[in-house]
Amino acid sequence: MSEATGQDDVHLDLDTLRVLAQDRLRAVGLAPDHAVAVAETMVAGERDGCASHGIYRLLVAANSVARGVVVPDAVPVVTEPARALARVDGGGGFAQLAFARGLPLLVEKARANGIAALALNNVVHFAALWPEVEALAEQGLVALAFTPSHAWVAPEGGTKPVFGTNPVAFGWPRPGGMPFVFDFATSVVARGEIELHRRAGRPVPDDWGYDAQGRPTTDAEQVLAGAMRTFGGHKGSALAAMVELIAGPLIGDLTSAESLAADAARGGSPIGGELIVAIDPAGFLGDAVATHLARAEAMFAAIEVQGARLPSSRRHAARRHSLAHGVTLSRALYDDILRIAA
Repeated sequence: MSEATGQDDVHLDLDTLRVLAQDRLRAVGLAPDHAVAVAETMVAGERDGCASHGIYRLLVAANSVARGVVVPDAVPVVTEPARALARVDGGGGFAQLAFARGLPLLVEKARANGIAALALNNVVHFAALWPEVEALAEQGLVALAFTPSHAWVAPEGGTKPVFGTNPVAFGWPRPGGMPFVFDFATSVVARGEIELHRRAGRPVPDDWGYDAQGRPTTDAEQVLAGAMRTFGGHKGSALAAMVELIAGPLIGDLTSAESLAADAARGGSPIGGELIVAIDPAGFLGDAVATHLARAEAMFAAIEVQGARLPSSRRHAARRHSLAHGVTLSRALYDDILRIAA
């Protein structure tokens, strides 16, 4: 159910939010199986308090469909290029369904070989990577995921875009608890955060990016038209280059610059590939898995006992609250969603 909670916000339970997302995605032409997979990622982001990767992304996905960037009824094709490798050609569709089709084979190969990798090719990306690594960690596997995006980010020492936001995600299974997961862009901030600042008319910090002339700016719109910065200076820049290589040329897919060129000024989401690596701890440890996972728990405890926060703990707290109480959207965003394909 939905409920107006004031002039500026709307409260929805997660089931209502899911139905709303699927309905709007089908309304813009997404095939039903794509609509279900894509909506689930958006609902997960909103549920976990990740507003920049939550239901706001309905607007992003609808735009990519409307501009012909994504194939709305693409049929993913799964192949096995090598014993420990799997590949899914997404056929130009969104990445969510391609991942869902390749996940069982990736898990099977990781358990059979100790380690396996899945390449998603020819897909359109708009979301975070943590749902992928969390899904693998929930099955007892250690996971990493990487993807380029559009060339929006300048290398350290430059002011012109070369890299995408190029996220890196990691998942670690925790017996009896939620997985340890982190997912961060190698840019100083996710692009969606800058877009949310633009929508709200708020300035951004002056170290987030440059305008089109290469000058630091606090104007979100000018950063979106210019270049974002990497996090951590040269370290983030090097990681961004790594992501370009291992999720682009290594798997035969596009770099961020090539993705932007393929978009051809349509203004859609990034086009390209994703690399996901899964490792079965039992491959190294055999019957000693429980002993060594317990040693990992000692490390987590040493972090938390001094008041430090584990990555993903804030998401998990938001998840517990949302499962019990639902989520709240701004009235402006809710109205924009209702106007999708109206």
